Amino acid sequence: MLEAAGIPLEVKPVDLDERKLEGEFKPVTARAAAALLAQAKARNASKRLPERTVLGADQTLSLGTERFSKPANRAAAREQMRALSGKTHELHSAAALAEGGAIVFEHADTARLTMRELSDRFIESYLDAAGDRAMTSVGAYQIEGLGAQLFERIEGDYFTILGLPLLPLLHYFQRSGLIVE
Repeated sequence: MLEAAGIPLEVKPVDLDERKLEGEFKPVTARAAAALLAQAKARNASKRLPERTVLGADQTLSLGTERFSKPANRAAAREQMRALSGKTHELHSAAALAEGGAIVFEHADTARLTMRELSDRFIESYLDAAGDRAMTSVGAYQIEGLGAQLFERIEGDYFTILGLPLLPLLHYFQRSGLIVE
């Protein structure tokens, strides 16, 4: 998304045990968990690159009070899809920028997605077509592809659904002079 928006970047994955971090800080909501994880990723990378502006981002999915993580395998993907079938869930995407280990920008946003009723036959067909991609995203779908077939209603920002509150981030970049306004 950032490259498509004309933002040069260099990807540096961080080694962070997300479930352990959530267990230590016990965020009250899934949105707070996304924000916490985005900040932790930004701080972690920023300590290694103190002269750079570093972005950390995360996304969580909640169905009521239940939180979902990326499915570990096809069986877990199937169960997530069954749980979400016919219901409205929320995707919470957060971004945090750090400089010298300190957070200089943070933003979280929420989108609401209503999945249509899915038959077991459809779920199996979808998982066959999606293959391993189903295990790369919480909820077992990517809305920008085959996952669009799963929904009857979507409320919220498209970029938030993809996993990054892009427009507020770009606005910060413009205000701070990181990109030309």
